[in-house]
Parts: sequence; C-alpha cells; structure tokens
Amino acid sequence: MGQSTRLKRAEIVAALCAAGCVYAEEEAAILDVSAATAQELAHMLARRVEGYPLEHIVGWALFCGLHIAVDPGVFVPRRRSEYLVERALAVLGSHSGGGTLPRILDLCCGSGAVGTAIATALVFDAGAARVMACEVHAADVDRAAVVCATKNLAPFGSHVYWGDLFAPIPALLRTRFDLIVANAPYVPSAAIAFMPPEARIHEPDAALNGGRDGLELHRRIAATAPDWLRPGGSLLLESSLRQAPVSAAILAAHGFSTSIFSSAELAGTVVIGTLP
Repeated sequence: MGQSTRLKRAEIVAALCAAGCVYAEEEAAILDVSAATAQELAHMLARRVEGYPLEHIVGWALFCGLHIAVDPGVFVPRRRSEYLVERALAVLGSHSGGGTLPRILDLCCGSGAVGTAIATALVFDAGAARVMACEVHAADVDRAAVVCATKNLAPFGSHVYWGDLFAPIPALLRTRFDLIVANAPYVPSAAIAFMPPEARIHEPDAALNGGRDGLELHRRIAATAPDWLRPGGSLLLESSLRQAPVSAAILAAHGFSTSIFSSAELAGTVVIGTLP
C-alpha cells in the first residue's frame, strides 16, 4: 500500500472491515488523523490489517478522556478499567479532609493509565500554577511498561518503580499509602489461548496471565498490601463478575472488609477491601 495518493476514509474502512475489525469506522478515523503523510497512513493501515493493536500503531490509547501514551509491547488500557478509576476517586472522596495529600500506589501499572487518570482528576489550577491534590506512585514488573508509565506520569511528579509487586517500593513508604489500585492480570492461564491474537501476541504475558484460576496475583497482593496501607486504607482490585466473589474472599482472609461494585456501562468490576 506504499502510495503517494492518500487513502480515502471509505477505503480505510473497507480494508479494516475485511480484516475483521469490529470498530472499523472509529479506527479509520483515528488512523486518518494520526498519519501525517499518505505513506505513513498506508503503513499504519497495513500494520493494523496484520493484527497489530491500534494503540501500538498510533502510540496512544483514549482512557478517561485522556490520550495515554502506549508503547509497542505495553499492555493496552481497556475501557473497563475506567471503572477502577471511578471507584478509586469515590473512595478518596469519602476519606477527604485528613489534612494531608492522599498517597496512592498504582500496582501492576502498565502504561500508568489508572494512576494518570486519578492524578489528572485530582489536580487543580491555582493561578498560574498546577497544584496536585494527591501523591501517586506506580510499579510494574515489565521494564517497557515502567518506561511508558514514567512518560505518562511525569507531569505529576510521580515515582515509577521497576520490579515485582511491592518489592521495588521504598521501605519508608510502608504503612503510608491511603489507597492501592491494581489492575493485576486475572485471566486464567488456560484461557490465554482463546484471547484475541492482538492481545495474545502483542501484549506481555505477564500483563494477562493470572495463573491457574486467574487470581494468583490477587492472592499475592492481598497478602502483602496490609503492610503498605495505613489504618483505614483501601485496596482496589479490578476483577470479573465471575471471579469477584473469590477475590473478595481472598481479601477478607487478610483482614479486609470487602465490597464488590460493577458497571454495566463500562463492563467493569472492582473489588474493594478496606482495613480497620
């Protein structure tokens, strides 16, 4: 498709439809506005037809109304995770007024989309200055994700750590977090083979594979999170409707009082555990 004449929008849509893209018209619009030249557009379209994720091709994903940078090989934030942001802001709102900025940890952060959306919602303008109403930290085991999250969270002065779950978090932050949010992988290992190829092939297995029943990371996080949360602090886990009761039981076994929230509109489910 290397050509000097720019493809028409209808031609892009037709090619995407033929490749099986469900949202061909929306994707065509994104490709069209993202490509600076006819050649770049043809190249982008060819990659999408080959099965590369749209977000990796254009370099960003729309999440909570924000353009989140998403580098090749990094987990693409899903719309359902916007519900994790929504619930996190609700929890923070219910605990406001303590006199100090809430400290938040975005665990298994991927691109840092969740932490970035929370930070964006809690920043306000004071004259010519932007004032942060929270302190955000983030961590991921994938190096590429850490690089990407660092770019997204840089405007907020956030700290992004590279390592397995809580291992890279500075010890001085133990018992200092008001809120931990985690979109940890929760797909059962046996189900990975049935995921769409663009996820299965182009996103890291560590961001998808939740172990035998999909909840191995939930168990590990629940076991250690109480050491990092302040009294009364909350842990929020993205889950599925089917798995949420088990996720809640895991949290309860580690001293959390639990609740389950779901959104039909966003197809999202969040399990919240709160310490005494």
